[in-house]
Amino acid sequence: MAEDTLNIYEKKAQEMTATNMITREDTFAKTKGGFLCLDCKGTHYDRVRVSRLFPFSDADRYLSIREYGNGDKEIGIIEDLSSMSEETQKLIREQLDLYYFTPVISKIMSIKDEYGYAYFHVMTNKGECKFAINMGANAVAKLSDTRLIIQDVDENRFEIKDVDKLTTKERRMLDLFL
Repeated sequence: MAEDTLNIYEKKAQEMTATNMITREDTFAKTKGGFLCLDCKGTHYDRVRVSRLFPFSDADRYLSIREYGNGDKEIGIIEDLSSMSEETQKLIREQLDLYYFTPVISKIMSIKDEYGYAYFHVMTNKGECKFAINMGANAVAKLSDTRLIIQDVDENRFEIKDVDKLTTKERRMLDLFL
């Protein structure tokens, strides 16, 4: 009995650590509801989620395809999006654009610090926007000496591609976070 239990745990461990590569032969489609489904190596998945393993440094490589719900169990990895058909690339990019919606801040009109929160009023590539961040929550992440990602209290992400392109006044407003 103990040996059978051990074999079950070994099999589960192998399944959990196995990496399945998704290739051109696996097919993605859009459902009537606008979700992404997948037929992969003989199994149909009604709804899948795509996430980037390296979202900032290698956005189109190593994409994790996960079963929606069911603990978001990983189905497999697309090593390079460009290796997939053009239609598949289009479908996956649509999903990534929704999931990784990140307006780029081009101008900072104001930042007000009040009661542990910073209130931003900015212009982005998607229009004018106001949002708040929690000052004690590491909401501003430096990706490089000049590139920032800001996450607001609602977990929306905003990007400043190059702080050096901001005016001196705008950079001074950001000094608190740099």
